Amino acid sequence: MVFRKFVSSVLLLAWLLPCAALAQVNVAAASDLKFALPEVATAFERRGGEKLQISFGSSGNFRRQIAEGAPFELFFSADEAYADALIAEGRAQAPGLLYGIGRIVLFLPKGSPLKADAALKDLAAAATDGRLAKLAIANPEHAPYGRAAREALQKAGAYAAVQDKLVLGENVGQAARFATSGAAQAGILPLAMMRAPEIGSQGSHVVLDESLHAPLKQKAVLIKGAGDTARRFLDFVRSPAGAEILARYGFAVPR
Repeated sequence: MVFRKFVSSVLLLAWLLPCAALAQVNVAAASDLKFALPEVATAFERRGGEKLQISFGSSGNFRRQIAEGAPFELFFSADEAYADALIAEGRAQAPGLLYGIGRIVLFLPKGSPLKADAALKDLAAAATDGRLAKLAIANPEHAPYGRAAREALQKAGAYAAVQDKLVLGENVGQAARFATSGAAQAGILPLAMMRAPEIGSQGSHVVLDESLHAPLKQKAVLIKGAGDTARRFLDFVRSPAGAEILARYGFAVPR
């Protein structure tokens, strides 16, 4: 009888553990939030919120995965267009939250022979005189910050000179690894990543003029069927405490 009760308890525990895992709130977030959003999540937990499982990657890839049924309850996109597309398809709830406007920087790792030139003129010159062998950006095909980087290069008249020097990261996190490791002599990366010591301390940066690219309006949306924890976390992000953390990482927080 005792053995039978023991077996029943083990079977019950084996059943409950997968249920607990399934109950965990999965959040998809753009890679530029890799340092800011965990801090927001920690502040949320300290105020009585549940722990979240946050995955970071390119917004375009997450938009596709969610459309294909990936089990996320909340999506923080680096481009509001991806979030709005999910709303239009009935996969996410309107209107969503415009949680920040991102900025890009020219990042130069320690020892780079390039100048911290916000107009990107030296970047073009370096591609010609041999100082620039590789320029790291995120893939413009599915990463909003990569698209902004390409647009900035085009508007600055530097794209033709550097096009064959580009090394594309799957997302801005990978692009940052290329740049900070010295595999590239420069990178165009999110300002938000510069506030993290593990990246910002590896070199210098200059913020590019916002007129060089379309505004990086970033939006979060609740995915259809999202639970109460996801809703409360989004409310916390829009609260003064959440907004203060995002602003500290360089996001312009809309009112």
